[in-house]
Formats: sequence, structure tokens, C-alpha cells
Amino acid sequence: MHIFHGNYAADALPMIPGHELTGHIAVIGEGVAGLHEGQPVVVDMNIGCTRCYWCRRDEVLNCPDMQQIGITMDGAFAEFVSVPARLAIPAPAHVPDDILALTEPLSCVVRAARKSGVTFGQSALVIGAGPIGNLHVQLLRTIGVAPIIVTDLSADRVQMALDCGADVGVSDPTQLAAAVHEATDGRGADLVIESVGNAALYQVALGLIRRGGHLAAFGLTGPDTALPLDILTTVLQENSVKGSVAGVGEDMHDALTLLSHGRIHTGPFVGAEFPLERIQDAFDSYDSRPDDLKTQIVMA
Repeated sequence: MHIFHGNYAADALPMIPGHELTGHIAVIGEGVAGLHEGQPVVVDMNIGCTRCYWCRRDEVLNCPDMQQIGITMDGAFAEFVSVPARLAIPAPAHVPDDILALTEPLSCVVRAARKSGVTFGQSALVIGAGPIGNLHVQLLRTIGVAPIIVTDLSADRVQMALDCGADVGVSDPTQLAAAVHEATDGRGADLVIESVGNAALYQVALGLIRRGGHLAAFGLTGPDTALPLDILTTVLQENSVKGSVAGVGEDMHDALTLLSHGRIHTGPFVGAEFPLERIQDAFDSYDSRPDDLKTQIVMA
């Protein structure tokens, strides 16, 4: 939706979007081993050069020559898409395609949790209960994080997050600070994840981490958005802020494993499907379908 509205990757348009993909191999390039035609795969859409400083350190997203399928180059909103064989990950045949298509967004959440260092028994606040916010909640619960607090202006989405494992839900912003402090014995959350992409909410997040806490910057803002940072407080309290945007490499494999073994409640994500020929309807009607956490496009 960010790309559709021209708020992200606008310099790459026009192109064919689609970066959360699964499919079956139709044709294999010359010299490819370990894959076969008809095989179900998920795709790591981040294409690094494999040679630079960042690629060698598993920081492909910072590769100066990185390309992303469906974001900087033609993607999966088509009947066929070409991908590097090394980024086509074999998928278990027993997992349905609509669930496999969640591998890429879940991998983004896996990477955010990994970079935050969050562990069992720690508290977390997730700001935003949309599709990614819901996945954050579910992964945090799998890790053993407690309590998990979620907030969103949509009471329905808050309820969905509660149904998927959150401990405390808040839909009234005026009650958020009190709810966080009550759930954390007045300390504030060990981890706050901003999953909306709003500068004002990032400021709220900084005010709700505990002393020595961590803000996971995840939500995408506009390119010119800046955040005032109280440097003295950050230094004296030893707080931290770390960005995370996409899953890459092992994050994809871990996400696929979690989905394959049923660790994620996928029901809220797979209810809305549109055929490729109705893709414009899918985009145009998205805002009127707030209960659909994901909308999937079926190619064939």
C-alpha cells in the first residue's frame, strides 16, 4: 500500500510490485542444482551483490547494489516472476500457498525481534495492531515475552491481537501510558515496537520504554520525517533505538519453519483473496476492509 500510494520506492515506478510471494517453479535456469520444476518455494526478495562488506556481514539490506523484487525491480503481481535460484527456498508441500505467502512479512518480524535482543520474561509494547503488528505480537508470545501490550485506534484490531496472544489491549490513546505502567509495575516496557510509521507515535514510544529500554524502529515514515531525540535522557538511561525493515537470509528460513510447524495463528491473514484480473479492486477496496489483515492475490 505504501508503494501504491507513492510513499515508498516511488523512484522505481513504473514497475510490477509484489514482494511477499510464494509459487511453484515453472522453469529452471541453466546450471541450477537442488531445485526442480513444480517445486513449491518461497522467495527471499533481497538481492545483494554477495561480495561487499555488508553482504559478507549478513547486512544485505545495506548493500550499495541491492535490488528488491517487487520494490526496485519487477515483482510477483504477475503470472510469472524471475528470481535468483539461490533465493528460492524450498517449501514443505503440506503447507498451503496462502500460508506460505506470509513467510516474507513474518521474516521481517523475526529480524526485528532478533535485532532487539528481546527474550523470555521481558515486557513489550506493540504500537499498531495491523498485519505486521499482529505478527509482532504472535512472535513475541512464541519467544516468551510477557506481558505483551498492544495498542491501535481500531478496537477490532486490538481484539484480534488479544485473540492472537496479547495480554493487554488499548484502543484509547489517553489510557495507553497508564496501561503500560500498570502492566510493568511502573517501569515502562523493556521493548517498544513502533509498527505504524508515525513520528508522533515514535515520540510516544520513546516515553514508554523503561530506563535502559529499547525502541525498535519498524514503521515506515515519509522520507523527510525527523524525530526529536532527548540525547541527555538517552545517554543517562542507556536507552537504545535500532531500525529494522525486512527479513533476509536466515530470517526467511526461520519464518518458514515457524509457519510450517503452526507456531503462528494464520486465520486472520488469509481470508481475503482476489484473482489477478481484479487486482485493482483489491487495492481500491483495501481501506474499506479493515478486518482483512492481509489481502492475497491469486495468480492462477
